[in-house]
Amino acid sequence: MPYITTADGTEIYYTEQGTGQPVLLSHGWPLSSDAWQLELKLLADAGYRAIAHDRRGHGRSGKTGTGNDMDTYAADLAALVDTLDLRDLVLIGHSTGGGEVVRYAAQHGNGRVAKLITAGAVPPLMVQTPENPEGTPIEVFDGIRAGVLNDRSQFYRDLAESFYGANREGAQVSQGAKDDFWRQGMLVNLSAAYDCVKAFSETDQTADLQAIDVPMLIAHGGDDQIVPIAAAAEKSVKLVRNATLKVYPGAPHGIYGEYQKALDADILAFIAE
Repeated sequence: MPYITTADGTEIYYTEQGTGQPVLLSHGWPLSSDAWQLELKLLADAGYRAIAHDRRGHGRSGKTGTGNDMDTYAADLAALVDTLDLRDLVLIGHSTGGGEVVRYAAQHGNGRVAKLITAGAVPPLMVQTPENPEGTPIEVFDGIRAGVLNDRSQFYRDLAESFYGANREGAQVSQGAKDDFWRQGMLVNLSAAYDCVKAFSETDQTADLQAIDVPMLIAHGGDDQIVPIAAAAEKSVKLVRNATLKVYPGAPHGIYGEYQKALDADILAFIAE
C-alpha cells in the first residue's frame, strides 16, 4: 500500500486511481479515504487522477497521538501534494476534510491549486461564540468527546443516525451505509478521534477563506444536523471572493443516496468548467 512519511515521522496512507488532472479528496471525521470510493471511480472514469488519503490517526495512516490539529492536517496534506508533485490540483473536502483543504489552499497551495470544492464543511467556525451566535454550543462537542471516551463503538452507531439523516421521516439510508460508518470510525485511534473534535469545532478559518483566490464550490445539505448550514456554508460563501453556494434541500451531512448522485454530478461539472 502506498504511504508517504511526514516531517514528524507519521505515515500517511493514500490511494489513487486514473490519470489526468489530479483531484485530491479529504474525508470527514471519523472516516477514512474509504468514504470516497465511489468518487474515486467516477473521477477516474471521467479522465482524472483521483487521490484520497487517510488523515493521521484515521484509517490506515499512523495511529499517532500527536498533531491532531488543523495546522498539522494541512501540513500533512502539503507533504502528500509535494511528494506526488501535484499541480493544477482540484481539492475536495467533506466536513473536517473541508477545513483541511481550505487551510491547505490558504497556507500551502499557492501555485498548485486550481479549484476548491467543499461539502458540509466546518469553516469558518463551528463552535458558538458571542461573535458566532449561529454556532453549536460547546456542550455538544463536550458530549462528542465523552461519547468517544466512554463507548466509542456505540457512539459511532448512534452518530450514524443523524449523520445520514436516518432519524428523519421517510429516510432511505441503508443499514449497510450505517455499518460502514461504524467500521471506519472504529479504525480511528481514540486519542486522534478525541483531539480532532477540538480541531474541527474550535478552529477559526475566517482568514483562510478570505485568502482563497481560486474558484470554489461550497456544497451543503439543507438538513445537515452535524454541521448546521447557517454557521458554515452560508457564512463561508460571503468570505471567499469567487465562490458559489449550492444547497441540496433536505440533504443530510453524510454523502449518500440521491444527495451523493446530485453532488457528484455537480463536482464533475464544476471541475470541467
